[in-house]
Amino acid sequence: MALCCAISNEVPEVPVVSPSSGAVFERRIIEKYIIENGVDPISGKELKVEDLIEIKTPPIVKPKPPSATSIPATLKSMQDEWDALMLHTFTQRQQLQTARQELSHALYQHDAACRVIARLTKEVTAAREALATLKPQVAVVAPQPTHAPEAAAAGGGGAAAVGMSGEVVSRLQERATALTQERKRRGRTVPEGLLPPDQIRSFLTLASHPGLHSASVPGILALDINPSDQSRLLTGGNDRNATVFNKDTEQVVAILKGHTKKVTRVIYHPDEDTVITASPDHTIRVWNVPTSQTSVILRSHEGPVTGLSLHPTGDYVLSTSTDQHWAFSDIRTGALLTKVSDSSGVSLTTAQFHPDGLIFGTGTENSQVKIWDLKEQSNVANFPGHVGPVTSISFSENGYYLATAAEDACVKLWDLRKLKNFKTIQLEEGYVIKELCFDQSGTYLAIAGSDVRVYLCRQWQELKVFNDHTASATGVRFGRHAHYLASTSMDRTLKLYGLE
Repeated sequence: MALCCAISNEVPEVPVVSPSSGAVFERRIIEKYIIENGVDPISGKELKVEDLIEIKTPPIVKPKPPSATSIPATLKSMQDEWDALMLHTFTQRQQLQTARQELSHALYQHDAACRVIARLTKEVTAAREALATLKPQVAVVAPQPTHAPEAAAAGGGGAAAVGMSGEVVSRLQERATALTQERKRRGRTVPEGLLPPDQIRSFLTLASHPGLHSASVPGILALDINPSDQSRLLTGGNDRNATVFNKDTEQVVAILKGHTKKVTRVIYHPDEDTVITASPDHTIRVWNVPTSQTSVILRSHEGPVTGLSLHPTGDYVLSTSTDQHWAFSDIRTGALLTKVSDSSGVSLTTAQFHPDGLIFGTGTENSQVKIWDLKEQSNVANFPGHVGPVTSISFSENGYYLATAAEDACVKLWDLRKLKNFKTIQLEEGYVIKELCFDQSGTYLAIAGSDVRVYLCRQWQELKVFNDHTASATGVRFGRHAHYLASTSMDRTLKLYGLE
């Protein structure tokens, strides 16, 4: 049996064998390979020239191929090799020219992209500065609304608005300026301690509490978390009560009784042990939690109160109602500062302050989302596109995004800088959305409805779906840094989700 070189597959003139792989090689070929690489080409292990073992074989005389036995055949072979060389050279020249063109195009694109990025950065900076001032945009100004004194003169009743004094307006502006600067500073980095998306995907149901409200009239309709004490949660129920619950001790802290109809909106004050509740009984109540007593009753509306939002100062509350008005009231004195009618003449369904507090959004029965300037008390932008009554709106902490939902099974995301819808999350047909909520960093968006869902903002990617409730979810809130998630439902339970 003739030997065969493992590299050239030809009979070796001076055969050697590698002690590493046991393969046979032509000495001159394997020596060149070892000098260049230092390893056995078959096994890949380290190999030296000295390690090679020479094999003693009789000399082999290779016969010449028939094609090389005549001068014409030799010339033909050389001509073929020359032709092949020319073709290969031509192909290489073509590839080189193509590579040069692609490189030139890539450099041009890079230069153009740098110019576009610089221009966009300049425009974003200008837009942020413009948004910080929160000035109404003339191009989208709606007809002037009717103010409360005019409505009263036309035959309306209810509490009389005392007006927003210069001191109140100045305080609102100072607070907005401070919050804008603080938000810009926080927006440069991800908040320390914020749970990453992978851990949100790992959330499990940690607890379920069914005993917070009466079983005879089932259903929890509203939820909020104490911003300063994350262990305390506030719920409003069909049983006309609001309940303060400590999730760590699993004890009811206070049961707030006083409304004559169900409690549909609740807010936990960020700096005080105070809560605010609203009801279809036309009233808004401010409660002292330690005493479980009502400290102030606001009678700002002539119809059921449908929306409630606390101003960042912590002293004023915004409310909406089916009486087609929004109202701005002082929770310390109970005074109605201003009351404005929606020019469209339809019921208002929800309300939410912008994080800076100088603008706010309302939802209407006829699918409109409206942005209002608080100081000017005017409608400065309208966002159409939903079908059915608007059920919930939520501003992101970054101050630029607004999420809205209606009875059309979709969530729309709006850019307040461009005043347009840039993303629509379409859910399953028949999906009922009750509430939207961004976390405090604006990184995640939670949806409460037929189930509870969490989305990653910017990518708007679905991270987690919770199907634990046996009825539709009515409220959802994130704990600080998204360390846990809470939801309420018509099944009369409060559920908590987090990491084990």
